[in-house]
Amino acid sequence: MVRDREREALIADVGLFRDLPKAQLKRLALVSREVSHPAGQEVAAEGQGGVAFHVILEGSATVSMGGRELRTLGPGDSFGEISMIDGKPRSATVTAVEPLKALAIPHLDFIKVVDEDPSFARYLLTTLCIRLREAEARSVG
Repeated sequence: MVRDREREALIADVGLFRDLPKAQLKRLALVSREVSHPAGQEVAAEGQGGVAFHVILEGSATVSMGGRELRTLGPGDSFGEISMIDGKPRSATVTAVEPLKALAIPHLDFIKVVDEDPSFARYLLTTLCIRLREAEARSVG
């Protein structure tokens, strides 16, 4: 079982949340929960609704798009941040390679935290703009 402070540290290690103030990290940690998935289970399915953001605690998973495997994720890696934010269908499939334990932040709980704290929404907008500018620079350069 992951303790609250460990949850905060795990969430703080995620790029999207790296510079988030401690109070907001704590709120995300409070709405997070541990989930387990057996080997072979699709944790997220491309084109399907996204219900949560995940940080892998134990095990590994593959990420694929259009049936093509892109990469393997392990402890400390995360997935589902786009669907967690916009609630739209998943852009990739994530499948547990071995038994997987993860810390999950459900979409509805995440939205509630954002709605209750405008400074958190501002932080996310700024962070996403930075990422968009970096992506644009990579595609031009």
